[in-house]
Amino acid sequence: MQKLSILVVEDGQSQRQMLRDFLRSEGHTVTEAENGEKAIKTVLSGHFDLILLDYKMPGMDGLEVLKEVKRINPEIDVVIITAYGTIETAVEALKVGAIDYITKPVDLDELVILANRIAERRQLIQENRLLKEDMSKRGVTADKIIYKSPQMAELVNLAGRVAASKASILIQGESGTGKELLARLIHHLSPRANKSIVVVNCGALHENLMESELFGHEKGSFTGASSRRIGRFEEADGGTLFLDEIGELTPSIQVKLLRFLQEREFQRLGSNVNLHVDVRIISATNRDLEAQVKEGSFREDLFYRLKVVTMSLPPLRERKEDLSFLIDHFIDKFAAENGKIIKGLTAEARDMLLKYDYPGNVRELVNIMERAVVIARDQYITTDDLPFKQVSFAADSGKKSSGALRESVDELEKTLIIESMEKTQDNQTKAADILGISERMLRYKLKKYGLKS
Repeated sequence: MQKLSILVVEDGQSQRQMLRDFLRSEGHTVTEAENGEKAIKTVLSGHFDLILLDYKMPGMDGLEVLKEVKRINPEIDVVIITAYGTIETAVEALKVGAIDYITKPVDLDELVILANRIAERRQLIQENRLLKEDMSKRGVTADKIIYKSPQMAELVNLAGRVAASKASILIQGESGTGKELLARLIHHLSPRANKSIVVVNCGALHENLMESELFGHEKGSFTGASSRRIGRFEEADGGTLFLDEIGELTPSIQVKLLRFLQEREFQRLGSNVNLHVDVRIISATNRDLEAQVKEGSFREDLFYRLKVVTMSLPPLRERKEDLSFLIDHFIDKFAAENGKIIKGLTAEARDMLLKYDYPGNVRELVNIMERAVVIARDQYITTDDLPFKQVSFAADSGKKSSGALRESVDELEKTLIIESMEKTQDNQTKAADILGISERMLRYKLKKYGLKS
């Protein structure tokens, strides 16, 4: 655990010394100040990660000190110490910029947990800052990953830490959460960045062609094989192979992939010659692979070979902090692409977008925002430009019957499918990719809604 440089600001000598001695015993560097004026001078002359600040002191009170500290250096974390029964003062301090508060008498176990949490947070922020600097130096355009939530910050941080390794990575998450984007970020941060990242959607491959697609084939190895074909493994030599929808692999392909991960060799279809390539495998799935292992449809040994490092992308509904940033990003992106001037959203439209749960995740949001920008008549997107009705997401939507709500969701899903099919000129593979679902699921939905297939 990273150790902190801490300033304890407390006018009571015994309390101040007790906190000092305890925090030093935990390995932190601790400085003392008995009042607000001395605290400000100490901050100006030294470096501190954390200030434990008594709220009630003679002279400058804690709130005044907090405001001045944040003016001097807004990155210093401040925890307010307040007497029990005056929590409203702590709440006021949180509004000004304190990161947390603890009450007197100070619970030392609680203080340890709080200090550790702050140390973890500061380490994550520092690592992400260094990661962004490194990305900038390499010219990596990873700004497509728009985030503010701590879940995504931790994932981006982990991507930076594992990128330089050769370890296989399994990215888990619902359709449309951005698994390929995360895989590309890992590739671009790795020593393999000057080589290709080859993307294979296993769910879009016919099982009879899957082996040839991945490993290649020799001339005459099957009917129609009129010449030798280089597979995706050879194409990715020196770089990264991203296997999306890995749960769709047939048992025979699972065996060949396992052999490659164990021996780093494979054979083209119709050949007995062992080929060796230097490929880093990143796989992704929206399925429960552990459940597939238990039911016998996915090999357990392959499962553990693929998941040396596991990264789980949260659905958009669980990281709503990112939503406003994503909405604004896509408005700017699609306005520029379509030569339109879109200044933003009406308050009602933004409220509607923020309340929606996005079962299709970021990919669904992209579809919604592109549509809204394209059909908007004015410089501001309104609720009329969105493909759902306000009533479905109003504050009292809980009063709506479950059947009516399901009907609204089905209507939205049907609209998005129709638009995706029209956009791709009825190409089911491309439409399924836009919607973030498999082709089999798309065919089911087309049949369900009575649409042409």
